[in-house]
Amino acid sequence: MEFGFCGSIGSAAGLGDSGLVYIEVGVQEFLVPLDDDEAFEANLKQAEHCPLPLRAANGFIPGTLRSTGPDANHDGILEYAATAFRRAEQVGIESIVFGSGGSRKLEGRVSQEEAMAQFSELLSKLGPLAEPHNVTVVIEPLNTGECDFINSLAEGAEAAQRANHPNIQLLADFYHMLRDDEPASEVAAHGSIIKHCHLAEKVNRTCPGIEGDDFRPFFKGLKDVGYTGRISIEGKFPDGLEVDAPVAVAEMRQQLEDA
Repeated sequence: MEFGFCGSIGSAAGLGDSGLVYIEVGVQEFLVPLDDDEAFEANLKQAEHCPLPLRAANGFIPGTLRSTGPDANHDGILEYAATAFRRAEQVGIESIVFGSGGSRKLEGRVSQEEAMAQFSELLSKLGPLAEPHNVTVVIEPLNTGECDFINSLAEGAEAAQRANHPNIQLLADFYHMLRDDEPASEVAAHGSIIKHCHLAEKVNRTCPGIEGDDFRPFFKGLKDVGYTGRISIEGKFPDGLEVDAPVAVAEMRQQLEDA
């Protein structure tokens, strides 16, 4: 398994010996799908000098492009995504995380059943768009404090299975699972379609090794299904990346070994 972190290219300086081996950037900030190619070229040049490769991206769809509800704009999302996928391929990004709570939240405007049908239909169209660019869209279940739709691995797995495309898979985020007391056993239960992971400590969303959270049950689930993918720290580094990253990686490696 490879460990990386969610952040900007500029924050990667000085991480050569940290044990982090890739960056997960922001779709909207780095791939800038709403902007023209000239705007993206500036980011592309910056990536060429980055000490770590870009392998994943999150913050996929802006809240102004609704994926569920009566004002869903699937045509707009597909046009936006086509640009994102094309640019992702240019820098070697292989996974794009579909969390995007602002885009998919329901807030009583549509039922869970209707939203699942809408969302799955969108995913079924995103898969063929992503495939030619070697990009996999991974559905991220969010905790109930952040979003009211797709809050568990089981719900994310249902959406992926309905989409029925190999480039639509699932993300396991241990922070969201901890916040909602979702059993770690769910990782193994849905491990066949988990293609990317996030983690952070439960209380303050800190990186591993700060408050002592135990991720061994989650790591065991990954090992049980033979997961060999990436795990991104999506959390805070209280003393800065250069100080906290080596500690976090050492902690994760030890817990992974013990799991």
